[in-house]
Amino acid sequence: MQRFDFLDGERACALGGSYGGYMVNWIAGQWPDGFRCLVNHAGLFDNRMMYYVTEELWFPEWEHGGPYFDNPEGHERHNPVHHVNAWRTPMLVIHGQLDYRVPVEQGLATFTALQRRGIPSKFLYFPDENHWVLKPDNSILWHDTVNAWLHQWTAAP
Repeated sequence: MQRFDFLDGERACALGGSYGGYMVNWIAGQWPDGFRCLVNHAGLFDNRMMYYVTEELWFPEWEHGGPYFDNPEGHERHNPVHHVNAWRTPMLVIHGQLDYRVPVEQGLATFTALQRRGIPSKFLYFPDENHWVLKPDNSILWHDTVNAWLHQWTAAP
């Protein structure tokens, strides 16, 4: 922001997909006042649940020091689910039903937590997409929805 005068740190939104979506959930619990809004695409909500449902075990075992059953402390150390009580930033959650890397239940759990906490939130669901949104019409809806969310929460007063 010091280098580019067109950036406005008071009207910022954090966006992330996959690992970035996990980081959005982590940011929501660790830095709840850092952004005006958040966008979570295919993000992890609960490391324990995720370990036992993903088709990709190499990353969680590498990052958390082995299988969940051998090192639960490693998996729980940075588990976003433990910090939901600090969440308060509006969040758009996006997920595809055919995502086997980060199954849709992770997105549904994120959205449920937001709704139960009374946090402004929206769930954009793609029944025919996987980890990424690839179909042209769905891509247009994805971009239109994300842009509308950003405008809603970051527009100049």
